[in-house]
Amino acid sequence: MIVGMAGSLSALAADVAGMVKTSSGRVVIERQGETLPAPVGTQVRVADRVRTGGDGAVGVTLRDNTLLSAGPGSLVVIDKFAFDSSTLDGRMSVGVRKGTLSVATGKIAKRTPESVDFHTPTSVLGVRGTEFIIEVAGGSNE
Repeated sequence: MIVGMAGSLSALAADVAGMVKTSSGRVVIERQGETLPAPVGTQVRVADRVRTGGDGAVGVTLRDNTLLSAGPGSLVVIDKFAFDSSTLDGRMSVGVRKGTLSVATGKIAKRTPESVDFHTPTSVLGVRGTEFIIEVAGGSNE
């Protein structure tokens, strides 16, 4: 019974992609049909939708030290994230549905850039640099 419980805790920990490091104005996380406030210290999990209001901004640090900063009126989705801190292997896929996202890549992109992508409603961006900005004007709320 304890082994099964440890396995569940491991699976739960693996779903944690990162943490909110800065938050101002209206910032929420939409998770499994719930809308949760996202103050500093909130865990960000795989499949979370991070949404900022017209006065909102949020900074998220992922477990591989990738830094994501979303401006006002943004919707960012953590579609995939996996990272092994001992081997530095991992993969990530982040969707920018609307608004702006500034990115400073972390260990996954430095080790295997082909395992990282950022996508918008109309494009997919492979990572070859370490810092970039994505802007989606009039993007989707979905």
